Amino acid sequence: MAVIEATLPRRILTTPTAGPLAALVIACAFFSLNSPQFLTGGNFSLIIQQVMVVGTLAIGQTLIILTGGIDLSNGAIMAFGGIVMAKLALSMTPLLAIAAGLAVCALFGLVNGTLATRISLPPFIVTLGMLNVVFALTHIYSQDQTVTGLPDELTFLGQTFQLGGTRVTYGSVLTIALFLLFAYLLGQTAWGRHVYALGNSPEVARLTGIRTSRLTVGVYTLAGLVYGIAALLLVSRTGVGDPQAGQTDNLDSITAVVLGGTSLFGGRGLVMGTLIGALIVGVFRNGLQLMGVPSIYQTLITGILVILAVTVDQLSRRRTR
Repeated sequence: MAVIEATLPRRILTTPTAGPLAALVIACAFFSLNSPQFLTGGNFSLIIQQVMVVGTLAIGQTLIILTGGIDLSNGAIMAFGGIVMAKLALSMTPLLAIAAGLAVCALFGLVNGTLATRISLPPFIVTLGMLNVVFALTHIYSQDQTVTGLPDELTFLGQTFQLGGTRVTYGSVLTIALFLLFAYLLGQTAWGRHVYALGNSPEVARLTGIRTSRLTVGVYTLAGLVYGIAALLLVSRTGVGDPQAGQTDNLDSITAVVLGGTSLFGGRGLVMGTLIGALIVGVFRNGLQLMGVPSIYQTLITGILVILAVTVDQLSRRRTR
């Protein structure tokens, strides 16, 4: 019994989310002391609204990074999916337009995964090339025009409801539900264990009977579908289809994953840590804005946090070798 009591605090402190959660709590405490507006229900609802798109993108990014890969094209895929949904919704049933946008995003994920496995191209190169391809397709298809006048079905998730005196968007609820879903899939299913095994050692995973190529393609395809959901959230929040959207969201999603304690080398991390990472970014930007700090310093601090997070991960890996 004494051994269990002694090891329990150690297990809590060594979980990948312990550090990010502590950083989030400290940041909230700091900004609440420096701004009376920070510690309010309305402000926290605003923070979640601000991070729900990048947070959803980061779910797909987490899946890919857990396998040892990376996706630089997710922001561009999201933007293209949003344009497809917006343009088609003006000429067909909105639900079919949404389905088409989700399918297109999943298709791009399928192509990324197939190129990374069948041709054995590095994920960094594959997704970097796909970033440029999808970016160009977005501007060609949209003709550089913002799509407006969207039907209610596409903007529903941007609407709010009352919760304890605070206005909360339906999109925020969907984002949290997605995090809970993927936390379950990664932590409680054989598929999730296979994803971690693939990230730890592809060769060992293959020798244990895991069809690594098929699993990798499936992960990239599923991530693409998640990017499509992020596209719907983006359109719902802005009320338009914007061809300029998502240009830095790929890096923001990687930032959320890294700050959440997921290793860039694969095989270690939790999707709920990614939620914490996204909230850290949102809290810092919101808190600094309330304090009147220029946006350039917000970017500076975010960059420092990323470097620190990767440094901690690298040092941790060295100690476990």
